Amino acid sequence: MLDGLEWDVALLQEAPPRWFAELARRTRSSGVRVLTSRNLIPPVQRKLADLNPDLLASSDGGSNQILVRHPGRVVERRRLTLTWRPEQRRMHWARLELPGAVRPCVSNLHASAGLPARAGLEVVAAAEAAVEWSGPAPLVFGGDLNLRPGRNPGPFEILRERFGLIEPTAPDAIDHLLVRGLDIVERPHRLDADRCELAEPDGRRIRLSDHRPVCARFVG
Repeated sequence: MLDGLEWDVALLQEAPPRWFAELARRTRSSGVRVLTSRNLIPPVQRKLADLNPDLLASSDGGSNQILVRHPGRVVERRRLTLTWRPEQRRMHWARLELPGAVRPCVSNLHASAGLPARAGLEVVAAAEAAVEWSGPAPLVFGGDLNLRPGRNPGPFEILRERFGLIEPTAPDAIDHLLVRGLDIVERPHRLDADRCELAEPDGRRIRLSDHRPVCARFVG
């Protein structure tokens, strides 16, 4: 599914760490990852996930991953641990080299779930670091922020006014691609739900994620 989409950069949150190399190979990309939550005993978790992935669910272990389609590549990376409890949350930042003269930066974050006040603090702290590390370079600040602009507008106002990061996906969305220093050709939007499913030969459908992918197009 991921390889079938048109993209230069893909940001994945809470993907099983062992998927990273195969995802990069199958999507003709390279990239970086950072471990996040639930990485307790990886060999045991892998075996349990293979036996019953629905039962183990996200307890297979998590990582945030940044994939860059060839010939693009990551030329610098940093990470920021935002919180250790109740789960480890990290912001992953990278400076990219893409075809053309623009060297944008991207950051990838999965903020705390079910705790909007805490998620808001994490998102603002992550944005502050990402903007500082990026300097004057364009920046895409994305991920599962676990904040809905229609319900929790405060953090998004701070991102816009203090850091120049604009265009949340939708008032009811929690996954966002905010941007600074690039022109928006196609604003962030969620793909149809059926893009998250693959049909098996026996007629069953496999749901790849409980989140609809968010896509956007920016130019510098």
